[in-house]
Amino acid sequence: MDNLDIYNKVKEVPQNAQKTIQGGRLNGMTDINPMWRIEKLTEQFGVCGIGWYYEILNKEIIEGANSEQIAIVDIALYIKNGEEWSKPIQGTGGSSFVAKERNGLYTSDECFKMALTDALSVACKSLGFGANVYWNKNDSKYNKPQNTYQKPVQKQVEQAPRLISEAQRKRLFAIANGNNEVAKRVLERHGYEKTEQIKITDYEKICDEIEAEISL
Repeated sequence: MDNLDIYNKVKEVPQNAQKTIQGGRLNGMTDINPMWRIEKLTEQFGVCGIGWYYEILNKEIIEGANSEQIAIVDIALYIKNGEEWSKPIQGTGGSSFVAKERNGLYTSDECFKMALTDALSVACKSLGFGANVYWNKNDSKYNKPQNTYQKPVQKQVEQAPRLISEAQRKRLFAIANGNNEVAKRVLERHGYEKTEQIKITDYEKICDEIEAEISL
């Protein structure tokens, strides 16, 4: 088999599988639809589990800056060439578990799934998947040119804080278990008179304090 046979078959990504990232640190770079990789893996090697598969080697949460946490997944991808299985093709991916957003910290329940998708893309890159996209220097986070033009800083409009939902209020009442005095005392400590005023960023702390005082 020609050494570049697989590479040449998977290097081009159709336009309908590409999307330009808007905003954030990766603004202007290209995101490749993960299902395109699955389709090409199946096309080149066969059904998942028969012609190709991956093993999860490691899953962990690591601490980042500003109280953020990152989910990391390490995989080994295996492909079948004729009757012979490849050596493991390594891939490491990451995704935010706890991210600092405008309204406070946000926890993602899909972080490991997204980190796995990222790890598979890294392993596939070693085979040439999407090579034409990665060759474009404007699509590489390592080669992206620095823009010397500084956009004027725009005054941001202060947004109203997110308040807790009805379901979260019911949970708070359930934790209080009818002990309104304790609930009232904790709310006043945080500057609230009513549960309808509670900000989402204070909610878990208030629940923990109510539960702790009731258990005394």
